[in-house]
Amino acid sequence: MLPPLEIARRLRPISMVSPGSVHAFEAGSHPLPMPAPYAAAVLDLDGPASIAFRLGEHALAGVWDGRHVSIITSLGKATSAHRSRRHGACALPPTRLALTLTGTHLTALAEEAGTWVARARLDLTDLADRVDAHDESLLAGLRVESTEAFVAGRFGQLGLRDIRLVTTRDGQPVRDGGGLLLSATSAGPGFFDTAHTSVWALDPDSLELAHRSDLYFRRPDKRGAYGDHATHVVRDRDSWLVATSTWGDFRQKDPKRSVRATIARTTVDVLTGAHVLDTTELPLPTDGFASVGVWDPHLVHTGVEWLVGYASARKFFRFHPALAGGPSLDRLTLRGAATDRRATEGSTLLRIGDDWRVLASDGRDGRRGQRAGYPIFDLAMQQVGALAAAYPTNLPWPTLVETDQGWLMITFNGRPATGPLVGYGTHGDVVVQREAGRVYPEV
Repeated sequence: MLPPLEIARRLRPISMVSPGSVHAFEAGSHPLPMPAPYAAAVLDLDGPASIAFRLGEHALAGVWDGRHVSIITSLGKATSAHRSRRHGACALPPTRLALTLTGTHLTALAEEAGTWVARARLDLTDLADRVDAHDESLLAGLRVESTEAFVAGRFGQLGLRDIRLVTTRDGQPVRDGGGLLLSATSAGPGFFDTAHTSVWALDPDSLELAHRSDLYFRRPDKRGAYGDHATHVVRDRDSWLVATSTWGDFRQKDPKRSVRATIARTTVDVLTGAHVLDTTELPLPTDGFASVGVWDPHLVHTGVEWLVGYASARKFFRFHPALAGGPSLDRLTLRGAATDRRATEGSTLLRIGDDWRVLASDGRDGRRGQRAGYPIFDLAMQQVGALAAAYPTNLPWPTLVETDQGWLMITFNGRPATGPLVGYGTHGDVVVQREAGRVYPEV
């Protein structure tokens, strides 16, 4: 049995530039090769200023003119300005200006009273002379330009969500010394296609987070590098398995939109630096029910077979948990699906005593009796219980680990960042829960 859990701490590690990738530059034009379209540059403000990315022939600039923030694009002598009438004016005098490239989205943000606020944005696919932001050769030639000194590097995160333990193939947590290793979705300034995968370490005593790496992916059917996420990292003997979901180019208004799972096997050190991983399909079965997409893969080998938990959507966004099993990851068959659910995801395999169970998260849009809770299923996907834990906003995943001081749960909420311009997708806080009724030492 799992004990009741209660919230112990909330964390929000917001960084425009990814920790470990910060480069300081003097005024001028400087090369900043990127492995994927996730870059950021930040400069201090002491009057009007601008900073620009140069991708091929395109100059893409964030500009503060003393009153408004805007984006100006240039191709040769042709220029165009993009400014939000509603959100472009700063409410307070800004102290810093940031320009970010996340997927195909360019965003200019102002730091006002210590808080980053998105003031201008542009989807590069809307340019008449379209920029292919996923083109790795173009990204290798990225330059950053400004008449002021600045810092730049890989884009960091506005929040973290979709948190999973990095595990061995048999489901045990992989540790860095005493630290727990986690994969997470690093939220970008916008919808799912602005996010990417990152790896972190959590100290189970102090509950402090430390950034370790950023991961990007190549698709088996498309050229370029993508910020796919909702990822599980597994140590499988002498290599890594990295299973992810193809959210990196998902567009809500695309009538052909879909999401699927892919998997990479690699011997590179995915726990440090930045890597673009080659993937193959991870075929997740949807026999017997309608499905327009699958996501959230979570893998474990029981000693007998592979099990993979995931979510499947009958339409966007009506989704339920499912479980597949098989002798190998390319020979999976359906074990069960909780098709009565309509807002349940985050399928997570956990061994409780002698039994494997599937934990999930019932969102607040579920049916009566299936809202704001953590159901526990057997391997036929029949509910056999529920986790007693606080349920934050959004769809917090049930990521649990037993430590020397009791059970720990690392999840997230739906609190947004950077204001209303960029819309949904900038969440969330990391919400750490501990076993209730225990006394913990002060750190």
